[in-house]
Amino acid sequence: MTVPRQSSPPDEPSQPPEGGWHKFRRRALTLLIIVLLIGVPAGYLVISANQSRKSGKDKEAKYSATGLTAGWPSRVQRRLYQVTIPKGATNVAYYETNNWKTSRLYVQFDTDDAGLTRFLGHLKTSQTALKKDDIVISERDQNIVGWAFAAPGSWYGLVHKQKNPAPTLDIVVNKAHPLQPTVYVVSRTIP
Repeated sequence: MTVPRQSSPPDEPSQPPEGGWHKFRRRALTLLIIVLLIGVPAGYLVISANQSRKSGKDKEAKYSATGLTAGWPSRVQRRLYQVTIPKGATNVAYYETNNWKTSRLYVQFDTDDAGLTRFLGHLKTSQTALKKDDIVISERDQNIVGWAFAAPGSWYGLVHKQKNPAPTLDIVVNKAHPLQPTVYVVSRTIP
């Protein structure tokens, strides 16, 4: 059974049948709209997913590192742990550990005598407070980052205690090369 075709209303002018060029143009426009509505968001999602994956891999590498990482700790870490590395310091390396009880930042760097004075000055202390052969960084902390302080030697130590929540800093300075002392710091804070 076929349904009879309805005729167009008498008051509406009749339109000529759509030509080949118009049909092609209408289909091209429809295709363009579909690509824009579906393709652009899909492309954005692919790019975003790749960036997220790369960022996750970078963070995984950073936080799965064991031992010291060459480079400066972030400004936030330096401010939180109150470790002010003097300008001009070289061979800077750090490592951070966190758990529910205590957070620690391990930092080492080489500096000159003036840099050591500036570093200690930020803690409101001086080189005269350093005690010879006083290894104040525990063996446990030394083992975590691979430090080994063999006394006696040119080792000088200082514990800078502060009231919570400010961190406590254990500082050991190697003055085997007086013009370029090496500073080792363990800053620990209780969150």
